[in-house]
Amino acid sequence: MRECEYSQISTRSSTPMETPYKKRTPKKRKWETFPGRNKFYCDGRIMMAKQTGVFYLTLVLILVTCGLFFTFDCPYLALHLTPVIPVIGGVLFLFVLGTLLRTSFSDPGVLPRATPDEAADLERQIDVANGSTGYRPPPRTKEVVINGQTVKLKYCFTCKIFRPPRASHCSLCDNCVERFDHHCPWVGNCVGRRNYRFFYMFILSLSFLTIFIFAFVITHIILRSHRNGFLTALKDSPARYPFTAQPWLVVCFFSVWSIVGLSGFHTYLISSNQTTNEDIKGSWSSKRGKDNYNPYSYGNIFTNCCAALCGPLPPSLIDRRGFIESDAPQLAPPANGITMYGATQSQQSHMVSLYTVS
Repeated sequence: MRECEYSQISTRSSTPMETPYKKRTPKKRKWETFPGRNKFYCDGRIMMAKQTGVFYLTLVLILVTCGLFFTFDCPYLALHLTPVIPVIGGVLFLFVLGTLLRTSFSDPGVLPRATPDEAADLERQIDVANGSTGYRPPPRTKEVVINGQTVKLKYCFTCKIFRPPRASHCSLCDNCVERFDHHCPWVGNCVGRRNYRFFYMFILSLSFLTIFIFAFVITHIILRSHRNGFLTALKDSPARYPFTAQPWLVVCFFSVWSIVGLSGFHTYLISSNQTTNEDIKGSWSSKRGKDNYNPYSYGNIFTNCCAALCGPLPPSLIDRRGFIESDAPQLAPPANGITMYGATQSQQSHMVSLYTVS
């Protein structure tokens, strides 16, 4: 007669019962595996180019120049002229700083790259459309008509997409940027569709700030020269107030010409609804033909300015703070040859009877 033997095995343990699924790793956000050459801070909220050294130089120049002006010039001017001067200077300084940080820390309009499946599907479409025989690669351009003007869409071999009109690939950031204007090392970022208005407001307000400081530094020296003479004021000012006169004049003089000139150039671009990239390449120049014209211009300076500065701000397309979708969890190998499904905490305290036939 066969004997039936029951052995009891306790599953009570100080550690929780092993889950049938593999231990999940913490989810990564998309900015952590972003393919472009960018830096991210504050969990992906801040996005900048990889080369940011010149940006910090810009920040230091603004902070030091304005700090010395408020420290050594404003007290004298507020006392002898009007206390409104430091107030106006403070407002301009805060506006310049805010627009600089907004330009530098935001997504300029980066276009997402194609996934491997999307890239393979696009390759098949190109082969079918061009009837490729395999001996030579098919052409990588498309033509679209915008307001009666034929515009070519170029294929980006890095991002595996046909770039939209006015988009271009930045070689420094390694991204395709929508309505690409230029890469500006002074702000440490590309300038594109999503941050161009803030870049323009930055250089325009910086022009007013440099003119403001330059004018009142000269005023400060003139007021002092009424007492001791102009040359004596220049000589005595650095002794009593270090870094007041000569460095102010040198920095502000060169800054005024360069920044005001840059502001004027971008004012022209906005009024004609062009980008720096298009102007340098002469995309809409009449030299290319009599029928060549800018299809993006509204034909009115006021409308062009409103479209560039007052239109709705498009959302970011790269979702840099989104989570990376992981694969479905797989079952782990069973422990002790037993696979357990749907176990609960109360079931862990029971005894499991194994029936052994000897």
